[in-house]
Amino acid sequence: MTNEKGENRVPSISFRAMEAKDDEIKPKNQTPEEQEKGEKKPSLGDGGVQSYSGAGREGTGEDEGEFVRWSASTEIGDFIRDAARAKEFEVEIEGSPKTIKVAVPSFNDRTYYLRQRLRRTARKIADLAAIKQECDAAAHRSGQRIAMGGCGLLIGYWYLVYRLTFETDLGWDVMEPVTYLVGLSTLIGGYLWFLYHNREVSYRSALNLTVSRRQSRLYELKGFDIRKWEALIEEGNAIRKEIKAVAAEYDVQWDESKDEHDEAVVEALRKERKNGTKSKSKDDDEEDD
Repeated sequence: MTNEKGENRVPSISFRAMEAKDDEIKPKNQTPEEQEKGEKKPSLGDGGVQSYSGAGREGTGEDEGEFVRWSASTEIGDFIRDAARAKEFEVEIEGSPKTIKVAVPSFNDRTYYLRQRLRRTARKIADLAAIKQECDAAAHRSGQRIAMGGCGLLIGYWYLVYRLTFETDLGWDVMEPVTYLVGLSTLIGGYLWFLYHNREVSYRSALNLTVSRRQSRLYELKGFDIRKWEALIEEGNAIRKEIKAVAAEYDVQWDESKDEHDEAVVEALRKERKNGTKSKSKDDDEEDD
């Protein structure tokens, strides 16, 4: 094509999507046939907003309405949501005698390979999740046994001091400095232990350190690759995020449990997202400070 000066130029391209029937101005009085036809139409969504199915070319209903040209400044997401009402949209090229009809890809079409990847990743995560759950449970039981053993040791120490103080000739004059030195030595030793391991001085920190060490040993014994697990979790959440973005474009609700299958997979991905959100919030707080 050429312009007024005879120079070649690129023809303009416009998109046309079917106008929603609910946007039309209708007469107040309708015939019985029109009323019956209107009752058979699907109801609107919440707030009277046209609902989108994301079915696209897979839709079973009849396409009714006129094709309306969309502005070039329209967001692609808005155009996809509107075009998904019908089975096709039109591409109009300046100077072309005919328009090009394009079948609207459905949400299932757009996300088919993404959902296949998510299913394969979910199966791998499920296999590792069973091993990880077994190791984690054993590590927590071991940590609890160590905690109970420490409690038993304190009770035994109390009983020993009682016997030596009241049932022997040593008496309180000897046992008082002994108990003082033992208690002070324990306090100093515990404080140095927390400093060496760079941990907060608390029972939970000590228990978590004990459990994490036991977990590492069990992972190695069971052949569980923690790096592979973290990579699969990261990949699964990345694929899920892409599918969620497409679902937002089509304005549809995607049931992720059908593609992730196992509840353990759903929980593992959700836990990682929560941990990522917490760490991000912590980093933002540190930057603000």
